[in-house]
Amino acid sequence: MPVPLLQVENNTGSGRNRLGLLLYLLSVYLVPALILGATLAALLSWDSSFHSGRPQTLPLRALSDAGGTSTPAQALAQLRLQAPVSRLETRLAETPFWIVFNVAPSASTQQPAMVEFPSRHAVDISCWDALSLAPLGSGERSGGNGGISRIKAGFALSLEDTASSEVLCRMRFVGPARLSVLQWPADQLQLSAYEFHRNAGLLDGGLLVLAAFVLVTAIILRSGTYVLFAAWLVVNLRMAALSAGWDTQWLGRNVPQEWLLQTRLLTTALYFTLTIMLFSTLFRDDLPKVGHGWLLKLAQWTCLPLLVLSVALPFRVFLPFIWVATGVCIAVLVFFMARIVKLTPSRSAFWYSGSIAVTLMASLYEVLAAALGFEALIGTVNSVTAALSSSLLAALAIAEQIRAEQQQRLAAQAELEHTYEAMPIGLFTLDLQGRFLSANPALTAMLEADVLAPGNNLWSGYFGEEGWSRLHRLVHQQAQGELALDGAGGPGPAARRFMARAALARGKIEGSLQDVTTQWRATEELRFLALNDSLTKVSNRRGIELMLTAAIAEVTEARPLTLAYLDLDRFKLINDLYGHAAGDEILREVCVRITGMLQGAQQIGRVGGDEFVIVMPDTAIAPAAWACRGIIDRIGTEPYRIGDKAFQVRGSIGLIEIDPGASIRDVMANADRACRAAKKNASNGLVVYERDSSVFRERQAEMVLVEQLSAADATDFLYLEMQPIMSLSAPYGSLNFEVLLRMRGRDGAVLQAGEVIPAAESSGRIGMIDRWVLSTTLAWLAASRGRLRATQFVCMNLSGASLNDERFVQDALAMLAASPAEAGRLCMEITESVALHDLDNTRRFIDQVRSCGVKIALDDFGAGYTSFSYLKELPADVMKIDGSFIVDMNANPANITIVEAIVALAASLGMRTIAEWAEDQATVQTLVELGVDYVQGYAVARPQSPDMLLTHTSAAGFIQDPSVRVYVQTLGLEGNGPGPDLLDLMRFNRGS
Repeated sequence: MPVPLLQVENNTGSGRNRLGLLLYLLSVYLVPALILGATLAALLSWDSSFHSGRPQTLPLRALSDAGGTSTPAQALAQLRLQAPVSRLETRLAETPFWIVFNVAPSASTQQPAMVEFPSRHAVDISCWDALSLAPLGSGERSGGNGGISRIKAGFALSLEDTASSEVLCRMRFVGPARLSVLQWPADQLQLSAYEFHRNAGLLDGGLLVLAAFVLVTAIILRSGTYVLFAAWLVVNLRMAALSAGWDTQWLGRNVPQEWLLQTRLLTTALYFTLTIMLFSTLFRDDLPKVGHGWLLKLAQWTCLPLLVLSVALPFRVFLPFIWVATGVCIAVLVFFMARIVKLTPSRSAFWYSGSIAVTLMASLYEVLAAALGFEALIGTVNSVTAALSSSLLAALAIAEQIRAEQQQRLAAQAELEHTYEAMPIGLFTLDLQGRFLSANPALTAMLEADVLAPGNNLWSGYFGEEGWSRLHRLVHQQAQGELALDGAGGPGPAARRFMARAALARGKIEGSLQDVTTQWRATEELRFLALNDSLTKVSNRRGIELMLTAAIAEVTEARPLTLAYLDLDRFKLINDLYGHAAGDEILREVCVRITGMLQGAQQIGRVGGDEFVIVMPDTAIAPAAWACRGIIDRIGTEPYRIGDKAFQVRGSIGLIEIDPGASIRDVMANADRACRAAKKNASNGLVVYERDSSVFRERQAEMVLVEQLSAADATDFLYLEMQPIMSLSAPYGSLNFEVLLRMRGRDGAVLQAGEVIPAAESSGRIGMIDRWVLSTTLAWLAASRGRLRATQFVCMNLSGASLNDERFVQDALAMLAASPAEAGRLCMEITESVALHDLDNTRRFIDQVRSCGVKIALDDFGAGYTSFSYLKELPADVMKIDGSFIVDMNANPANITIVEAIVALAASLGMRTIAEWAEDQATVQTLVELGVDYVQGYAVARPQSPDMLLTHTSAAGFIQDPSVRVYVQTLGLEGNGPGPDLLDLMRFNRGS
């Protein structure tokens, strides 16, 4: 949609308003048009106030004085030999030049003639009468004497006091000087000087006022772009002054002579730099679309070196650098402007292109005009017209950009207004007294009232005085914050919840309001479900743990804490027979019954399918036990009726007393242990563990052991002992033994394998222990090979967890393969319960280790739920009879019968038997009579250290009991050779 050049308010109504509009249009349109017309007429057709005419150009002869030592007479003699020229070109030479010229006859006897030397690069001048060599005067930039004076951009020589027709002058230049000798009537030269200074003032004043206006605009708008443009205008002014020759002054003050040359260089470098930066800033949004960014970076990288060189280098050396840089800069800018106009056409790009074109054409025109001798036009067209035109065109580019930005702001404002009206979130503005100043339709609909109407415009009317106080504190204490508010109906199930975000801005409170009732209710439901069981609505495990953590923190002698762990007996049967719907209903009813019996801060939580926990703060163990008995009675006395069915449900409770600082894990584990004890042993369904119960000490010791096993140095505390196993057919013929694991605690106490293994299995470290035992045993056997010639087998235990750990199995096979001689002596013991747990996996493991020469023993045979059918599936070599059948077997004839049956079974399957726990001579004798092959126990020897084991060559050598020693001596003669039963055992290495 096109936008008019000037936007005018649409004033309608009274005649006075129409009159104001008419005057406004007259002032805005008609008066500027009249001013513009008068200006054009003055420039095109009116006579100039400074009609100075045109000077006469005098031919001259010129000579460069390279040594600078020539006298006027010598120079004049050489000049006679030179051909006349219309102007002198110094070509950057800074050596003195001698010129001689003939003065033309004056057309007027009233006005003396004057000769002008118009060169802004001239540094000094001295003139003589060529005929008499009498001095006519001398001058430099600071002033002149005699007939020489400063005028315009150069010097002038008055011919009033000389009658000579030929003048000799010596001049020095800095820069690319071009000198013409112009002869004027004195009054015409003065008019030309007035016009020169008028043009300088016009340019200075116009551009400085424009720069000042732009700078004020920059300060008001806080815009760096306008500051940059203001600086560019001032530097552009100085470039025009340099071109026209009036750069020797600034604001009517003479620039010091010693500053002049360096100022010109610095001005040129600054103009180059500011032009590039102004271009980059004005078109920063368009340049990425154009591409070729490296070209602009190349131009930008030349800026800093040029600024440094302009200060460090002399005029003559620096000029080639600035010429090259200017050529590159103009080429780059022209390229980018052409691309911008083509790809992203805009009026701003058009005006700025015109500004650059004027600057470029003015530079070219200066060269052409000087080459063709149009010196009179150089000062007028190039310096004044070009500078003003380029500045005005650049100002138009800036103005066009301002207009485009204003259009964008207006469009954005309209979009914001539309968004404000259409926003689904309520937006509002309040004064500091809590009155609505503005509100969008969404807020009005949300509060169901016209909040801007008198009487309805108070915040407190919708959210109460407390709601206003909280909002007021929020905006004054935080830069920006949010606040949850209840509607005027107050909190409750039907209340509405709002979320307000507000901040203090310009003395007002601005913010947004959302109706979050639905989300709030959903969040509250999620929060409830996060801490409560969805079925029974009591606390879940997390909720109980949070409550228990807080309660433990407050435990003292005066404030005891107890915990009850409830498990419903055979509840799974109800689910299986009548479905989960019936089970769920019973669980809800159980919670209702228990909740009705709780007092104070006591709370129930569901931690499993049919398991519950009751936290009892400030309740000693005795009243807690009394309450638990009541809960058991309340649960189990009255049946649960679901439809036409009635269910009887009973429960078991483990009750514990909690120590200060106890961990949640330990508390729950101890309570669970107490509950399991109640289900197993308690006739009344309740087991109570008081604070000093041995169960807690056992649990604590187990946790300490688990922590030690989990440490990186756990194996440092492990060591091995070895218990001899004696052959009953050749007691002195072999030294066989079982490897037993031992461990020392960090306090040095010795721990038995029965303590270590359960803790290792519960902590997941059993694989590490079994690896250590196997690797240590193999290494010791290899190191002691020469002293174990009588050793035929070495028993060692494997845990069930390691047997099912594929990684351990692979590591074990690798160790066995690396030590084949030692592997041939190993006999790995597998318990009956482990073998029956996964028969296929056990068979696979046995096959793998037997391929390495390892024997297999079934440990603790007869202690579990023995099933003879599995024996034919396991290729075992040895059957170790459980010690419970051996201890005191002579006092229990049934044990003798069982052992006899096991021996017969083993013999029929081709297995050898080892009896454990033999403690006296009578037991050993009975075992011999029953046909047992080997015996192990205190009757033979207690476990020995590895070094002690090597002190004997047979297991019988360790016997301490005289009666056992005497009896064993009757079983066979001493010797080192193996008995026949050992030869039979060795064949098992080849497989059966």
